[in-house]
Amino acid sequence: MEPTRTLFDHFGVPILVTLTVMLLIVETLFPLRGRVRPRWRRVLTNAAFSLPSLALARLALIPALVALSDWNQQWHLGIVQWLHLPARAGFILGFLVLDYLLYVWHWMMHQLPFLWRFHLVHHTDRDLDVTTAVRFHFGEMLLSIPGRGTIILLSGAAPGLVLVYEICFEAATSFQHSNWRLPASVEKILNLLLVTPRMHGIHHSTIKRQRNTNYSTIFSWWDRLHGTLKMDIPQEHLHMGIQAYPEMLSILSLLLLPFKKQYEDE
Repeated sequence: MEPTRTLFDHFGVPILVTLTVMLLIVETLFPLRGRVRPRWRRVLTNAAFSLPSLALARLALIPALVALSDWNQQWHLGIVQWLHLPARAGFILGFLVLDYLLYVWHWMMHQLPFLWRFHLVHHTDRDLDVTTAVRFHFGEMLLSIPGRGTIILLSGAAPGLVLVYEICFEAATSFQHSNWRLPASVEKILNLLLVTPRMHGIHHSTIKRQRNTNYSTIFSWWDRLHGTLKMDIPQEHLHMGIQAYPEMLSILSLLLLPFKKQYEDE
């Protein structure tokens, strides 16, 4: 997969690594929320737990999405292919369609019990910072291959667009999970367009009705469109995680969690 190696590995990965380091620094200097668990123990747990998911993302998910998109160029499926737009307009529309369908996929992960079994692992983190952005169960990554593959077909996105979107998607995920206290006035302006740390923090609330909001990844307007935007919870009133799992879970516990009895929360 030459486009994957060239665009994602040589261009995207350095950007994402640099962004992660920068966010680690600024959230240390300017924290948005106080921590409830030892920071470096969490960092090590999240980093180690993320290794299978990161490997699957690079070795299976991204190549599968690019291959499916490349195959689809012959069959011309999806919105972008059907509209026959000029290249630039098709790229912009395709990017927006991908982001919207990721909003739908995220909503499904919260609403469908089988998908939630795996996604809840991400939400059991009692703190929220940039390391939470990689705290995903490998089972969720496997389920994302057919889920996001369907998104590729529905969008009709070309391989280059798929990779550009993936880089932006992962950058946005790191930013919105960070514990960076941006000036409230700056974040209010940013939030008109983008998902910000304060907005996504509400999505990680222990309270279910607050958690079932703010599903957008890059552009915040999908939540406005569907009435799922919530911004009226002060950060100091937020408690992160899942009420049924108040303890700091070990790596083994996180791996086994989707396969155990699930507990309801409020």
